[in-house]
Amino acid sequence: MRKLLLAAIFLSAAVLLSSCWKQRQVLHLYCWADYVSPDLIKAFEKQFDCRVVYDTFDSNEQMYAKLKAGASGYDLIVPSHYIVELMVQDQMLMPLNHALMPNLKNLDPTILQMMPDPECAYSVPYMLSYTGLGYNKKKLPQFKPSWNMLEDSAVKGRMTLLDDQVEVIGAALLVLGKDANSVEPEVLEEARKLIMKWRANAAKFENEQYKNGLASGEFHLVMGYSGDVMQAIEENPEELDFVIPEEGSMLSCDVMVVPAQAGNPELAQQFINFLHEGQNAADNTEYCYYRCPNLAAYPLLSEEIKNNKSIFVEDKLLEKSAFTREPTPAGKLLRNELWSKIKAGAQ
Repeated sequence: MRKLLLAAIFLSAAVLLSSCWKQRQVLHLYCWADYVSPDLIKAFEKQFDCRVVYDTFDSNEQMYAKLKAGASGYDLIVPSHYIVELMVQDQMLMPLNHALMPNLKNLDPTILQMMPDPECAYSVPYMLSYTGLGYNKKKLPQFKPSWNMLEDSAVKGRMTLLDDQVEVIGAALLVLGKDANSVEPEVLEEARKLIMKWRANAAKFENEQYKNGLASGEFHLVMGYSGDVMQAIEENPEELDFVIPEEGSMLSCDVMVVPAQAGNPELAQQFINFLHEGQNAADNTEYCYYRCPNLAAYPLLSEEIKNNKSIFVEDKLLEKSAFTREPTPAGKLLRNELWSKIKAGAQ
């Protein structure tokens, strides 16, 4: 009888635990790698009694193609600002409920007004990033803060380019003194010729592991995102550095969006709100070395971050830089064809 009673108790406990586990919410996050502080994720999981599943993508194009092909199951996605308009047109996104996100009041209005969705109807700014050059000071004593370093013979085979047509073509156009978002055939052909010189030096086109290659000494020069390179510099601050080239940079603001088919949209928006709480936004900036456009966070940042010109870029360089824009369908087709030629090495 006692054995039967104990068995019944254990069975009841197992059923109860199973029920509790099933009721625990899961937030499926689709994001760039190393882009949210693990400590913040743990804190969110504890506060909201949930679990965060973090999947990654390497490019906006990869993310968009996956969703376009019917992939579902994500509650929150972190794409770049320029692709949001296309996602809205394709009815991929859910309108946001601001009542769930009171911390939107902390957003930096200077950045908001530059965004394609300043009202945050479908997207909320997450991190502002700049494309620039990470380099090894010891290996490149003759380094100059210019995109022209990409064609310097000293970096042949020791240099990487981003596998991102918007960034690479945009940088070439800035060097040429043209509109970084141009889709004019003649202008793009000029850019292609310049990029082919860069390509001759490049070991590969790559978006994720270049920072590790820079940190290990495999690469002496990389075209990369400010926060990624800053993470590499943290491992070897004596030899590594990052600059915004004197010709200017491609600017991007990654945003948080909720897909139309999200299974847990309320939890997703609670996560957005959580990340924009002032201290959390500051901690996240300190972790990933990208600037979170959050006014409440700025005073809470360390002096090291506040004075880091790779995070808070000088006005004179910002004036030369350009926010990436989604081209027209015809312009996108033209750029896609150009990029295919570049990747294939066609002259």
